[in-house]
Amino acid sequence: MTNEARNSAMRGIAQDPDAFAAYLADLQRWLLTIGKDLETLQHETRVDLRSKHVQGDRWYHARLRAVPVERTLKDVLAHLEGLTAGLEKATFKRRAHHEEVNSLPGKRKEKALAKAKKKNRQALPPTPESTKVVPGAPDSVYGGPTSIYDLGDRRSA
Repeated sequence: MTNEARNSAMRGIAQDPDAFAAYLADLQRWLLTIGKDLETLQHETRVDLRSKHVQGDRWYHARLRAVPVERTLKDVLAHLEGLTAGLEKATFKRRAHHEEVNSLPGKRKEKALAKAKKKNRQALPPTPESTKVVPGAPDSVYGGPTSIYDLGDRRSA
């Protein structure tokens, strides 16, 4: 397969969310198979390296020599698990993006209708509000603004 044909195929996969999900699922299955093989390799390597004792070794020397190799394989497996989790996350995000793009015209239409409705509501003449004074209320203790020095017989909070 030429490079141009491969790019064309990837372009088609990128444009279709279902094909995108199927392709990433295939990659994930392939990576999980590799992960199982690496786990087996890690275990067998650990057993082999820890069993190789050189004359004059103490009981822990073989184990110490095996640690860097074991740590590297463990890191590779951790990165592989992160990669498979990332593929799954990318699939969900691609699906969410596709659904959002498809629902965007409807959301915009609803927003425009709400905006037009709001403008039409503001175009109506405002209703006159009454500023009548309640009769018999000039003697009210809640009358106007006062200071703490004008409390008279009342107590402050």
